[in-house]
Amino acid sequence: MNSQQFENILVDVADDVCTITLNRPHRLNAWNGQMSAELYDAVTMANDSADVGAIVLTGAGRGFCAGADIKDSFKARLDDTAERTGMRGDWIELVRSSKPLIAAVNGACVGVGATMILPMDVIIASDQARFGMAFVKMGVTPELGSSHFLVSRVGFGRASEMCLTGRLYSGQAAFELGLADRLVEHARLLDEATTLAAEMAANPAPHLRWVKQLLTANGSQQDIKAVQRLEGEVLAKAYNSAEHREAVDAFVEKRNPDFRSLR
Repeated sequence: MNSQQFENILVDVADDVCTITLNRPHRLNAWNGQMSAELYDAVTMANDSADVGAIVLTGAGRGFCAGADIKDSFKARLDDTAERTGMRGDWIELVRSSKPLIAAVNGACVGVGATMILPMDVIIASDQARFGMAFVKMGVTPELGSSHFLVSRVGFGRASEMCLTGRLYSGQAAFELGLADRLVEHARLLDEATTLAAEMAANPAPHLRWVKQLLTANGSQQDIKAVQRLEGEVLAKAYNSAEHREAVDAFVEKRNPDFRSLR
């Protein structure tokens, strides 16, 4: 994987972690159709690469993603000149079936910038980050499943306040609300995110995605029997996996397991 095939993002793979950087810093990485398509393709490529165990998403410059590009998206749509390039498929399905995905939010994270990361596994906020569900201020409404994932992360009342006011929240406030899972000093943001990603990547690849499958399906499931039934089905696959055998053999032989060679 390399960045040469992309215009709006950068891609770097090192030490088992793929770092994808939204790269329109002159517009605070505002979303447009091409960035959306490139991002979908980059995550798909990372998922297909044996050199990648986990993915970090961040932004170049002062912003993470300041929402939809008003000129390229909203104004063009009103003028019926909007570009027709979009996601290659279902973003939520991609994220929830993906290798571990960590958002490292370095600055303004507004509108689609916020909704695109809500289904990710961990959100780490810089103390310089700013979060906003500002859809109502633009005369539009939330998307990308955010009316589900935001409530899941922060609760009904807080989600309502965020969406109905369109207010901006600091990184500290987002952490206190539960929107961000970690809050770190700005200079430590990428180190914190890549260290966590590498820790996840060291685990067996199929099992990481199976765990995500369970959390996705069972997180809001009210039927406990259905929860256990799915857990049993996935656990049966895990027991029969080469990674499980390698983990047991490594424990008995008093060595570290080598899961990467089994990808």
